[in-house]
Amino acid sequence: MSELIRGRRAWLEAHPIAADALASAVLAAAYLVTVLVQGEDGASGRRPEAFCVLLGAVTLASLTVRRRLPVVVLAFSAAVCVTLTAMGYEVSAPAVALLIATYTVAAHRGLATSLPVGTVTLVVFIGLLIAVRADFWQAVSNTFLFVGVWWLGRSLRLRRAYLNELEARARRLERARAADARAARTEERSRIARELHDVVAHHVSVMTVQAGAARRILERDPQAVRDALTTIEQMGRTALGEMRRLVGVLRTEAEPARGELSPQPGVSDVGELVDHLRETGLQVQLWIEGEGRSLSPGVDLAAFRLIQEALTNTLKHAGPQARAWVRIHYTDRQLTVEVEDDGRGLAAGLGQANGGRGHGLVGMRERVALYGGDLRIGPRSGGGFEVRARFPLEV
Repeated sequence: MSELIRGRRAWLEAHPIAADALASAVLAAAYLVTVLVQGEDGASGRRPEAFCVLLGAVTLASLTVRRRLPVVVLAFSAAVCVTLTAMGYEVSAPAVALLIATYTVAAHRGLATSLPVGTVTLVVFIGLLIAVRADFWQAVSNTFLFVGVWWLGRSLRLRRAYLNELEARARRLERARAADARAARTEERSRIARELHDVVAHHVSVMTVQAGAARRILERDPQAVRDALTTIEQMGRTALGEMRRLVGVLRTEAEPARGELSPQPGVSDVGELVDHLRETGLQVQLWIEGEGRSLSPGVDLAAFRLIQEALTNTLKHAGPQARAWVRIHYTDRQLTVEVEDDGRGLAAGLGQANGGRGHGLVGMRERVALYGGDLRIGPRSGGGFEVRARFPLEV
């Protein structure tokens, strides 16, 4: 039943004319029933003529278009009230329509329209009260009722405008965050692509040197030539795999690649990185578990960059007395990298990483996703912050 009511309410909100038509029809029917039951006009003491009853019902029915033509409906209601008062009939139905039309003008038109129209209508309304010889307190209460109805419509208009502005601002902020995230991903992908380019360029350089050496010793040392060709084959396969990843990450035109041909850092350089951070005052401990194995250059670089970024965030956000732990665990099928600290954690690290200017977490996700791994970033049990990544390894 509640779903049915919500569905009908949503339909009426989407079709305001239908809702107004239904409301005006109910008011007109109630007015006609009241006239039939009462039998006579309370103001004149005689039965109302069919013309007056019909005019009152038409005034209520005109509320169907009150949102589309509020000023016209208000003017029509005021004219009917003046006409019936001049003829000596009660104007209860047109007066109700007049108040509803006044509310509609205030709620759906700007102050430049609603204020002068409301003022003129108020003067007409006070004139009607004088014409029907209303007593002082009745006139005062009805005047306050009219002003209150206008003020209610004006207040609802201001509130609606305020809510619309909040929704528009929320949409703008959401678009800005989405654009910022896209820019961060694009920037990180470009950086990853440049680093992969250096890896591929290094391997191609090694292949070129090996091929030249093999050509020179082709006749003197066949065994060395076979070893050189084996090395060239291995380097070529590795470079081909990294090239596939490079093409995957370059979804848009990247910046020109650097001319550097030296290999990028890897897991074997984490110890040097840790020593460097210890010199800055950060207490870092490093564990390497499992049997070390040869990693593809891309995974090797991604793991190093992830540790570097995580420790940099610890240095920036964890606090002056924070400690950090780095754990690198090798298995036959995966490489697990964990970086933890006991600093201020979520309040400083993740909050500023998401809300500030840095995009380190975006870069971590991009690197790990590039090699089919998974990443967990969040608060550490017992306080602090944790970054845990798993890279699947080719068997």
